[in-house]
Amino acid sequence: MKKLTSRTTKNVLVVSFGFLFLFTAYGGLQSLQSSLNAEEGMGVISLSVIYGAIILSSMFLPPIMIKNLGCKWTIVISMGCYVAYSFGNLAPGWASLMTTSAILGMGGSPLWSAKCTYLTISGNRHSQKANKKGQDLINQYFGIFFFIFQSSAVWGNLMSSLIFGQDSNIVEVPEENLKFCGVATCFDNFTVIGNTTRPAKHLVNTLLGCYIGVGVLAMIFVAIFLDDIDKGLAREFRKTKGNVSFCSTFLATFKLLRDPRLLLLIPLTMYSGFEQSFLSGEYTKNYVTCALGIHYVGFVMICFGAANSLCSFAFGRLAEYTGRIALFCLAAVTNLGCFVGLLYWEPHPDQLPVFFVFPALWGLADAVWQTQTNALYGVLFAENKEAAFANYRMWESLGFVIAFAYSTFICLSTKIYIALAVLALTMVTYLYVEYNEYKNPTPPVTDDYSKPEKADHTELNEKDIISQTKL
Repeated sequence: MKKLTSRTTKNVLVVSFGFLFLFTAYGGLQSLQSSLNAEEGMGVISLSVIYGAIILSSMFLPPIMIKNLGCKWTIVISMGCYVAYSFGNLAPGWASLMTTSAILGMGGSPLWSAKCTYLTISGNRHSQKANKKGQDLINQYFGIFFFIFQSSAVWGNLMSSLIFGQDSNIVEVPEENLKFCGVATCFDNFTVIGNTTRPAKHLVNTLLGCYIGVGVLAMIFVAIFLDDIDKGLAREFRKTKGNVSFCSTFLATFKLLRDPRLLLLIPLTMYSGFEQSFLSGEYTKNYVTCALGIHYVGFVMICFGAANSLCSFAFGRLAEYTGRIALFCLAAVTNLGCFVGLLYWEPHPDQLPVFFVFPALWGLADAVWQTQTNALYGVLFAENKEAAFANYRMWESLGFVIAFAYSTFICLSTKIYIALAVLALTMVTYLYVEYNEYKNPTPPVTDDYSKPEKADHTELNEKDIISQTKL
């Protein structure tokens, strides 16, 4: 038992630190896109392409890749797609940036689906041996993951802030331009007038070189240290199923939409995309860059990442005592307060602490949306976890795409009202799902994960294989 526990903990930590390295690069780059590649909205459009490609890949890639390659190698290969995006930013143009954005998007859904599947398998397997509730261990594992993962916002943005802080072109924002920051950003072609000077080319290349380095490190780290816990199942799937189940695997993501619980969770999942895109795309551009300058974006996002990381760990453990509903309500109230505050706040450099208060509160709320929504999917759809997490990425990405798509066409105040409407719908449908779950609890998974972790799963019987590959 002790050996199983330490081995499972090691795997959870390897996945977590692998994502930490990878998203130190991508997270920092995403935060800068709306400011770094602001010309003709190229940066924001590239983010739209990313999440549009994630939607496309969610429709078929995750179940196919995970069942044929296993979680480990799906993660490694998908990480390579993220590294390609950093290369595309070395010479940003419509062709290079849109191509690498599409490549990243195609790897995005398999990456996250494989990670969620891996943690769900680990939690359910360990729960059988430790005689604990699977959902409690899954919550803990997701809490540990997001505690480590969300700190990537600290390191990635610290890199950008320290490097861009060396720029000699930094100038103060003229007082007359500050009136266009915040919700006042709604004129002409929605162009921010504040401090949008692009950093020197050699500083941008230095930052991208660092991002590429940590991205490659993430791939090597996971490839070497992560146990291939479903290797035997993947090998058996390739041998016994072949082309016969390809159509079934291909359509697995859509078949799960027949489950009314998943349909009711779509607003919650999409809202996750809305709220993340608002912070990285709207807050950084219309408040921070506009009033303070691009060199402050990293410091502000560090505050978000630190709060998110600490709260993710706390909520992962707290959920065992408070339940999910209390945490989701806390997140909703926090986001509601932030949106209302942003509607009335007129950002000014003299109010420097306020620029950090909003991302800190946002980090608290996002910690709930990420840890608890992922865990909820793992508990409700444990029998179809690959397809469930593919749906999660697909609908979350749709939220990103919609938010980024209208980013340059409507006023900031209108965007806030849209986000508030989605938040209200989210809580209504989510609470109904919880009510349904209270009345008709989902039975715990017992068959798929009762086998101990071994390097080779040759002892799995036919029943185990069918239950793992059945969609």
